[in-house]
Amino acid sequence: MGRLTGRLFVLFTTCLISFIAYSSQIFVIWPWYGRVLSVELLELLIPFNILVGLLLWNYRLCVMTDPGGVPSTWRPDMNDDDGYEVKKLTRGPRYCRSCENYKPPRAHHCRQCKRCVLRMDHHCPWVNNCVGHFNYGHFIRFLFYVDVACTYHLVMLTKRVLNSTTYWDEPSGRELIFIVLNYATCIPVLLAVGIFSLYHFYSLMGNSTTIEGWEKDKVATLVRRGRIREIKFPYNLGVRRNIDSVLGPSPLMWCCPTVPPGNGLKYPLADGDDSAGEEWPPKDPDAYIYPDEDPNHNFQLPSSPWTYENGTLNPDLHPTSTRRRRSAQAKAAEGPYAAVPPYHPAYGRQESHQTYPLDSESDEEEYEHPGRQREFVRRGSEGYEVRPIDREDLLRRYIEDRTTEPGRYQLYVPDPPSEPESGAEEEHIPLAEKVEMWRTRS
Repeated sequence: MGRLTGRLFVLFTTCLISFIAYSSQIFVIWPWYGRVLSVELLELLIPFNILVGLLLWNYRLCVMTDPGGVPSTWRPDMNDDDGYEVKKLTRGPRYCRSCENYKPPRAHHCRQCKRCVLRMDHHCPWVNNCVGHFNYGHFIRFLFYVDVACTYHLVMLTKRVLNSTTYWDEPSGRELIFIVLNYATCIPVLLAVGIFSLYHFYSLMGNSTTIEGWEKDKVATLVRRGRIREIKFPYNLGVRRNIDSVLGPSPLMWCCPTVPPGNGLKYPLADGDDSAGEEWPPKDPDAYIYPDEDPNHNFQLPSSPWTYENGTLNPDLHPTSTRRRRSAQAKAAEGPYAAVPPYHPAYGRQESHQTYPLDSESDEEEYEHPGRQREFVRRGSEGYEVRPIDREDLLRRYIEDRTTEPGRYQLYVPDPPSEPESGAEEEHIPLAEKVEMWRTRS
């Protein structure tokens, strides 16, 4: 996302919040109370404006606060196990090839910001910033105040509508227009942000980010398929400690903007973690490991698109689509088959041909993981080797092969030409000449 596009997103979000917050007060609530300042009006609008102020304050902090980057001089401490248990298996630190620097635990590279972000959750276009370690608490509070302020706003509008139907205090045309507009903007915002808030509140109680939530889903799939054993998420400290690690240790300050604890380079681990010696996220043991690129490799196209060498096929080509299916095995169990269809007169009188033997050993050798679901490959995806051949030679061999097969065709052998009969010569005389000859004879 470009810089101008991100600023337009922020401007649109700010205008939307301001329209919902202040158009309802100016064009709906203020005329409803007769444009007179009263205690009831202040009791209604002061809490709402406090919520709107906290909402805008946390939104500004989400936009302006740096989520946290990895210092260029940071190096992992190999001798400290606390906080680096995810690499106990290999004892190798995480490294970012794009930034060409080491990555602390829970840090990820953002393609929009073009850098590694500490405890990266996601890149939010509505705040034009990454949500990371130092602004994740502001983001959670922003979502919370959006939900509370929108709910309060809808209660005010609904109270105004019900008052008009109960006390016959019908709104004016301008009031009615802004009531409809506020409903049309506030309800979708509350539904969208509310669902989004529920997911992030759930992640907050589990001390996981959006990226780590995807990793946990992947690990659960691998465990369900039996590829790896179940591994505990190492950063789940309990609900209370998880919230304290983001919003601060004091519950009275959870709703106020505060600086999150820690520096984002090191995180405490769960007590009694049974995943010692494992890395998070665990890797699929059956996944293909790509070899390292050879910097000296120079790719050159071959002189011919085909790879035939001595007129034969390459013995190293083993297409996976050649596995016989269960239908073929069922047909093979029925016994030999005839060379002609059942409706042919010679059906049952000719020699039957035996079926091809099923090579079960080769099938098992080809499929190396019998406990997993088979992965079928499209036919021809491995490619073919083709050698040049003459069309006339191909047709000749095809005809010879088909006509010499016993019992397939009944060849027609024409009789030898016989001697011409006496009247055979007259067959070539036109009819007009024959009539003229008959008249002269008579």
